[in-house]
Amino acid sequence: MRLGKKAMEALQAEITGRLLPGDELLVAGAIALEGTERIVKKEYDFLRSFFSEGFLNDTLLLGKRYGTGEGAEENQAWKLAKEYGASALYAMGEGGVLAALWKMTEASMVGLTADLRKIPIRQETIEITEKYEINPYRLDSKGALLIGIRGGQGLKQEYLRRGIPAAVIGQTNNGNDRLLYSGENARYLDRPGEDEIKKIDK
Repeated sequence: MRLGKKAMEALQAEITGRLLPGDELLVAGAIALEGTERIVKKEYDFLRSFFSEGFLNDTLLLGKRYGTGEGAEENQAWKLAKEYGASALYAMGEGGVLAALWKMTEASMVGLTADLRKIPIRQETIEITEKYEINPYRLDSKGALLIGIRGGQGLKQEYLRRGIPAAVIGQTNNGNDRLLYSGENARYLDRPGEDEIKKIDK
């Protein structure tokens, strides 16, 4: 079910550019870093029962080490995507990478296929989110970018050369279906709900 006119206009205002059928979807920066840091800051004492202080302290630096840098919009990673001819860009935030995928494809009225296993994610994030049964793909991903581009391998390699995690995770099409794969399992991309960080904010 498509959004109403005003809701669609508001959504489109969040996206820079528009996806075109056949664009590759590229993620720059590891996902869920902001959410991971927030969990550790709030739950530090509890998490010390499971992880060393060194491990936990390192997680508080994940955003600086594996994100795209401060001010995702108009930072160097953003500008680089523009230089490579990106058709659409979105700075991730609340709701994580799944919210970003839904917003970008809905605003552009395209379908997609994407492989969740290709999305850059840190092992620290996986281990910490497991303790709270939090889905990291729905966790605040400030510092990561979702990019639509024709032929994303060149841009991906440039990000990697600069030390920024990056991967082409899927492709858009002119259909209505938005399919997420994890191995041989496939499911539809749902409209985003609240960010998973709410599970510890309550």
